[in-house]
Amino acid sequence: MSRLTTGYVIGLVGVVIWSTTGILIGYLLTTYALPALLLAFWRNLLACVALLPALTLVRRRLPRIERRQVRFYAVYGLLLALFNSVWTISVQANGAAVATVLGYSSAGFTAVFAWWLFGEQLRLPKIMAVTLSLIGCVMVANAYDPAMWNINPVGIVTGLGTGVLFAFYNLMGKSAAQRGLDTWNSLLYSFAFATLFTFVFNLLPGTSTALVPDLPLNGWLILILLSFGPTVLGFGLYTASMRYLSASTASLLATLEPAFTAVEAYLWLGERLSIVQIIGSLVILAGVVLVRLEKEPETPKASSPV
Repeated sequence: MSRLTTGYVIGLVGVVIWSTTGILIGYLLTTYALPALLLAFWRNLLACVALLPALTLVRRRLPRIERRQVRFYAVYGLLLALFNSVWTISVQANGAAVATVLGYSSAGFTAVFAWWLFGEQLRLPKIMAVTLSLIGCVMVANAYDPAMWNINPVGIVTGLGTGVLFAFYNLMGKSAAQRGLDTWNSLLYSFAFATLFTFVFNLLPGTSTALVPDLPLNGWLILILLSFGPTVLGFGLYTASMRYLSASTASLLATLEPAFTAVEAYLWLGERLSIVQIIGSLVILAGVVLVRLEKEPETPKASSPV
């Protein structure tokens, strides 16, 4: 496979796994009334618990970090902490549909920021693909219904904030790839710093007083599944794809998430896809195909992510 095709395969697999995130988060929030910031903290912590022994076992040594990289990983972790926290709050404040649409404004933000910061080309096909992806997200999430937009100011701010933060997360992943940093090491240390920052967030006034959630065994299993599955494996494969794809293209691939989530909800929860949702899924796919047909410059060859 070409490097570009390899990037698309890795990215799509990552997004399929990642697409279960909203279902698992929504289940934990509604079933166990788990505070949003506490959920974000444990999600980050358990991701580290999964990554550290796995990388140590595979490589037969502890993952190392150089002193000059600490500041970069700290910023990376702060953005990840803010993204995870604000995304969870947005789902809680807005509901899944509106939160998804507002969050996936990241495709547009990423394309613009990548053009501004990295000098990536922003030609007509990519602009059209961004537009199609956003339209498809609206249709899949049923956000065209005015009743879905009856949300509070906090919900609007957190929803749009998710889009901006996810865009910067994309760009940090791209920067890590350009620096030649190992994908899985980057994931481990970004989650480690994210754990530290979300721990601090949970100490702020008005947050949960207990850092250990009172969950039954099933709740802990769902939380572990969320952390090990879509969080570690999904994030890891998505980040690895940016060794082969531009940041804006990877972000467009991520807009397939609501379409995959709709299919998974149908298979696992018995929810039916409406005609509008099916059309919206096809619109998103059209945007991804459009940007796939645009010829991009080859990225520098990088070492294997594992």
